[in-house]
Amino acid sequence: MSEVTTKNTEVEPAPRQNTLIRDILSGGAVRAFLAIVLAMLIGGLLIAATSPNVQTAAGYFFQRPGDTFSAIWEAISGAYAALFRGAIYNYNAPNFLRAIKPITDTLNFATPLIAAGLGVALAFRVGLFNIGGRGQMLMGVAAGATVAFTVQAPIFIHLPLTIIAGLIGGMVWGGLVGFLKAKTGAHEVILTIMLNFIAYYFISWLLATPGLLQRPGGSQPISAPTPETARFPLLFTAPLSVNAGFLVSLLAVLFVWWLIERSSLGFRMRAVGENPNAARAAGVNVGRTIVYAMGIAGALAGIAGINQMSGTITSGFENGIDAGIGFDAITVALLGRSRAFGVLWAGLLFGALKAGSFTMQTSQDIPVDIVLVVQALIVLFIAAPPLIRAIFFLPKEGSKTRTPRVKNAKKEVAA
Repeated sequence: MSEVTTKNTEVEPAPRQNTLIRDILSGGAVRAFLAIVLAMLIGGLLIAATSPNVQTAAGYFFQRPGDTFSAIWEAISGAYAALFRGAIYNYNAPNFLRAIKPITDTLNFATPLIAAGLGVALAFRVGLFNIGGRGQMLMGVAAGATVAFTVQAPIFIHLPLTIIAGLIGGMVWGGLVGFLKAKTGAHEVILTIMLNFIAYYFISWLLATPGLLQRPGGSQPISAPTPETARFPLLFTAPLSVNAGFLVSLLAVLFVWWLIERSSLGFRMRAVGENPNAARAAGVNVGRTIVYAMGIAGALAGIAGINQMSGTITSGFENGIDAGIGFDAITVALLGRSRAFGVLWAGLLFGALKAGSFTMQTSQDIPVDIVLVVQALIVLFIAAPPLIRAIFFLPKEGSKTRTPRVKNAKKEVAA
């Protein structure tokens, strides 16, 4: 009988370049990018499956299979080319201004998504699920419209007052959720859902009541046009459509980044989000932090509402002025991983999808619902990291790869 013993063995770490590649592939940014790519690929398959030309060519596939593949390529490439022309750059435009107009449309659609997404993301960082963006937007619009229609002042006074009023309206509505949760322990999801309905019916009443927000001389539940002095000015000349509200959203991004990553209040918020019990044991006032977080989140959603009233819908708004942005903001926050600059890029992406969807519909006769499906798929894949890792064979986040290497092996054989 013999026994083999190996001595002086060491396990050395993998080379630096292998570690770097592993860290990149296991990062959230790569997963988000691959989720977008995979969603676009599946969206392309749906476009091909619903294309009449593809369906016709598939009828005689075994006679001329090349026609089917050609029709599939034309359907998918035509759809995404139209998406690019409608969202980034229209290379078929007659002049330069018309060619770059799509990118300004993207910025215009992205502006309220960024602001509202920041509100949802901020709540996520504190461990709160804020689905009350719609109600906070509507209350911001109600407060902002009250100032816009009652105050008469130059634009450099009137517009800031309108923004501040909208900010306060959203802050009060979001802070109310934080206060009730801190004092009673009520779940923020139930609170925000109920307050969404209250805000919706409240602004509906304001719009249907003469002397309040209803357009003078009319009977329909619609407001008067936003005064010129309460509108965001255009950043460029027509036909470019982006307005100064985009700059306000950029300032909001910088503010949220500073608040969460650099301020003492942000540190307390992150501590509560990680573990409220440990934060309380460390001396953090958890209830007060929750109120602050929801108040600031509501204020950001209020800014999104003001952008709708003073930047996008200036001819008079109805009770659906939120346009679903309060719920789309949840998607933006998830895709942005609840980080300020991540929300910025996610808002731009969804703004591009929305801007390009209209060109897809008009030029390629593709339903806008296809874009909604792509958005839903992005959320699905973002919310399922193991699925993305399994499809693309990515390493787990935080996993370590070590290369065993035996040095000075010495074998002793004993009979």
